[in-house]
Amino acid sequence: MADLRDILYNVRITSTSGNMDVEVKGIAFDSRKVEQDFAFVAIKGTQSDGHAFIDKAITNGATVIVCEVLPEAPPLNVTLVTVKSSTQALGYMVANFHGNPSKKLKLVGVTGTNGKTTVATLLHRLFGTLGNKCGLLSTVENRIVDEVIPATHTTPDPIQINQLLVKMVEAGCQYCFMEVSSHAVAQGRIEGLQFTGAIFTNITHDHLDYHHTFESYIRAKKGFFDMLTSEAFALVNIDDKRGMVMLQNCKARKHTYAVKKMADYKAKIVTNSIDGLELEIDNRNVWFKLIGDFNAYNLLAVYGSAMLLQQDAEEVLMRLSSMSGAVGRFERVLPGTKFTAIVDYAHTPDALKNVLETITNFRTGQEKVISVFGCGGNRDRTKRPLMAAIACKYSDKVIFTSDNPRDEDPLEIIKEMQKGVGPSEAKKTLVMVDREEAIKTACMMAAEHDIILVAGKGHETYQEIKGVKRPFDDREVLTRMLKMFAN
Repeated sequence: MADLRDILYNVRITSTSGNMDVEVKGIAFDSRKVEQDFAFVAIKGTQSDGHAFIDKAITNGATVIVCEVLPEAPPLNVTLVTVKSSTQALGYMVANFHGNPSKKLKLVGVTGTNGKTTVATLLHRLFGTLGNKCGLLSTVENRIVDEVIPATHTTPDPIQINQLLVKMVEAGCQYCFMEVSSHAVAQGRIEGLQFTGAIFTNITHDHLDYHHTFESYIRAKKGFFDMLTSEAFALVNIDDKRGMVMLQNCKARKHTYAVKKMADYKAKIVTNSIDGLELEIDNRNVWFKLIGDFNAYNLLAVYGSAMLLQQDAEEVLMRLSSMSGAVGRFERVLPGTKFTAIVDYAHTPDALKNVLETITNFRTGQEKVISVFGCGGNRDRTKRPLMAAIACKYSDKVIFTSDNPRDEDPLEIIKEMQKGVGPSEAKKTLVMVDREEAIKTACMMAAEHDIILVAGKGHETYQEIKGVKRPFDDREVLTRMLKMFAN
């Protein structure tokens, strides 16, 4: 139980009615999860408006209603609090209710179109090997030290975040590293949290189904940096032209990293091969297991963050040199066979281009590149032809297939992808809606030394079709097919 006045600390209240001297047992923004003596926060969401469920919440036991618009017939014997923003109010209320756990550890957020998972995961592993207890909130999984908790969103809702942070504090965690998605910023999921640091990786074409314009997408990312305090650090990639935009009017201590430009933390790529990267960082040459130019940026972001968190440079580089990447991020499957097979989460034009350019740089002879990928349903449709064009430009053979079609017809998604393919490129493409058959076909087509890329799903272990998630793991399917055809 917590005092209502205490949990409303920092909330921008416009009016109140009813008894403010009440105790609150819990907070919910889903009326179905309301229990006796709960506070219900009515949020205007993308699918429904919580204001329509105020009566339901009261029936279920809510004694406090927090909303932006008062009901036409205000209920009796219930405390009503109107606020400027329900989403902002929810974040602060939940944080206050749980004793502000983000202030009891060092919380570092990572935002950007690509690289968030790798950077957050590497930071979690690095600080763990340096002797710290750490938490992780990521697309792949949430972790409290070594306990794995499945992830449902890149960034959970405020209630889940604070509950996880409480468990991390109770487990003795000194750090938490979390991915911060643009959706999370726009929807107020990180309101009320106190960040020790923020990292910007890059920004490219994605999520326009939600943000509608690229400018709106950029503003959402920048919103994360705008909320930082002067005690926090902001570390941005200035090889991305929006890196400096993130720092405009930012109160935090400003720091930069880059491979091409002069920056506070700079790396030079010495060697880039299918076996790893050799980078020169701070006059030290270090070999890393991670592959590709894009991972040079990820490693540099981790290194710079570790330096800003007062870690020893030599120790950090030594630990990083032995680490592999995040699951499903440029992950080689069954090395040692006659093919090179790679699974990657690339589901944006820029990410797919980065992966295929990296593969192109590894080619030494006549080996072919065979790409298998699709585009997700109920998501940004504008990127579909762009991704198809990129795949055709950098691949010798391309198999268009299903990703997570969700509620859309897979063939219709593929038809939209094909709009990006010119007549001269069309002959190198195949359409196979069944993803397992597409992967199998790629393995059957491949000759010795060829490179197979299966892109789009990465770490995911399911395929969502017509609202049903069925088991499907690119890595498992590709492993099985490689054993059949590559030995």
